[in-house]
Amino acid sequence: MKASIKLLIAVNVLGFILLGCGGKEESKKEESHTEQSEIVKLTTESINQIKLETETVSFQKVTGYLTIPAKVITNQDNEAQIGSLVQGRVHKVFVKVGDFVTAGQVLMTVEGLDVGEIKAGFLIAKAALDFTKANYERQKKLFDEKIGSQKALLESQAEYEKALAEFKAEDKKIHSVGLSDEDVIDGKMSDEHTSGTLPIKSSINGIVVERNVVIGQLVDATTNAFKVINTNIVWIDGQIYEKDITKLNQKTNAIFTTATYMNEKFNGRIIYIGQTVDEQTRTITIRGEFANVNNKLKPQMFGELKIPVSSNTKSIMILDESVIKESGQEYVFVQTSDTTFEQRKVITGSSVDNRIEIKEGLKEGEKVASKGVFYLKSELKKDELEED
Repeated sequence: MKASIKLLIAVNVLGFILLGCGGKEESKKEESHTEQSEIVKLTTESINQIKLETETVSFQKVTGYLTIPAKVITNQDNEAQIGSLVQGRVHKVFVKVGDFVTAGQVLMTVEGLDVGEIKAGFLIAKAALDFTKANYERQKKLFDEKIGSQKALLESQAEYEKALAEFKAEDKKIHSVGLSDEDVIDGKMSDEHTSGTLPIKSSINGIVVERNVVIGQLVDATTNAFKVINTNIVWIDGQIYEKDITKLNQKTNAIFTTATYMNEKFNGRIIYIGQTVDEQTRTITIRGEFANVNNKLKPQMFGELKIPVSSNTKSIMILDESVIKESGQEYVFVQTSDTTFEQRKVITGSSVDNRIEIKEGLKEGEKVASKGVFYLKSELKKDELEED
C-alpha cells in the first residue's frame, strides 16, 4: 500500500515538471515569434529587383518650408455689415447678391417718421444759424462804425454761438445715421415725400454677398440688411503645432497652394502668430495676408500654407517616405546587415519640404530604408501570417 502511494506521488511530480517545461518552451516560441516579426530578411536578388535604397542618418540644419493645412477667410478690415440706424420701412432696394458696389453707393432707402424728424431738426438748426450769423455780422459792422452799441453786439454774438452749437449737434446726428448735408438740403428742395426717406449707403467697395431685406419690411438698428466684402486682399489661417513655433518669424513670407489651382502659387506674408494654444489639438493659429489677383481665392477654400523656416540647431531629418504610419504609430526600417532590416518605432517632429524630423528612435550613422519601404512592410506582414 505504501509503495503504491509513493509511486502515485512520483508520477504527479513528473507530470508537473513536464508541464512546466512545456510552458517554458511555449513562452520561448512566443518570444521568438515577437522577435522575428520585427525583422525582415531579403536576398540580394530581391533587393536589386525592388530597387531598395537606404539613407545614412545624420544631423542636418532644419531649413526649408514648413507645410501646414490652411483655409482662406475674408479680411475683416474689408468686410461690412450695412443697415439702418433709424427705424422705418424699406422704400426701395437697388442691389442684389453678386452686385459690385462702391463706397457711398445707395443700396436701399428707408422711409419713416424718425427720418423726417431728424431732417427737420437739422434744417431748423441751419436756418437759426444763418439768421443769427447774419445778425451778428451786422451788429459787428455797426459797432465798428461807431453806430451800434456794445450790448447789442454781445447779445448777437451770444445768440450766434448758441445757434452754432445747436447746429453742430444736429449735423452730427444726421451724419451718425448716414446722411450728409447735401442729402438733407436736396430733400428740402424736392417734394415732401422724398425728404422723409433715408438713403442707406455702402461703406466700402466690394461685392454684395448677403441681402436680408425686401420692400416694405420694417427695419431698425438691429437689422443687418446687407453684407459686403472686398476680396482683393484675403487672410489665410493655418494651424501649427506648438513644438514648431520657435522656428517661425512673424514677418516671414509665405506661399499658399490649393488643389483648385494645381500649378499656381500665391505669395503673401505672415501677419499674425496666435498667443494661445488650442487645448484639444495643441496647435496655434498662424495668419497670412495675400493679394487676391482676379479674386481667384474664395473664402472657405482649403489648401496648404508653406512657411520658410530655419533653425540654429540641427536635427535628424530623413525622407518622408521612409516613415510608415500604422495604428497611430510611426515606424522606419533600419538596416542591420546587407540583407536584414529591423522595424523600429520612432517619434517624428516637423515636416520641412519632403523631409521629416525624427525626435526619438534613430541614431546618427544608422541606415534606414528610403526606397522600397512598402515592400519591406508587405514582407513583414507575410512573415507574420506564415508564422501564425
